[in-house]
Amino acid sequence: MIKIIGAKGNIQDVDDFLKKVESFASKNSLRIQALNADLIYGKDHIISAVEHANRSIDRKTNTTNSLEKEILLYASGERQLKLAIPKMGVRKGTANIAFVILNEAKRKIPENIANDLLKYLDLEKDDIVLEGNIDTLNKFGINENETKTVTKSKYGYLILEKVAMVDIIK
Repeated sequence: MIKIIGAKGNIQDVDDFLKKVESFASKNSLRIQALNADLIYGKDHIISAVEHANRSIDRKTNTTNSLEKEILLYASGERQLKLAIPKMGVRKGTANIAFVILNEAKRKIPENIANDLLKYLDLEKDDIVLEGNIDTLNKFGINENETKTVTKSKYGYLILEKVAMVDIIK
């Protein structure tokens, strides 16, 4: 099962934040990936990244040693962590964060888990940060010529194309 949540907050120390996320995940038998929500264009963007990451691991074509890192690669549209982390990783300071929560046992994720995670990390739930716009596309590296090829209602497909391209550039 998968749960996707958006949040806002202040990250004082990225390494400490990531250790807390990892600790929470471990204690709850979950896998959690935190992403820079400023580059997320809707839940479909994240779902596609998760599906591609799972498929790459199943096919043994993954380039990282964990599902979480593989999700980060696909979500960023990059093939190397050294490019994906600065682009899609969480940052110090005021941040919009997208969390991907996966249950290792493929059981339903408890309803309260998102609230517990946000409370533990001292963040505020805000799913609006998951909604993309033209600025999201620009930050992601999609230019005006590319956006002109589709109607506004199809902008999300431009991101999904970048996610799918990771398989080709690997």
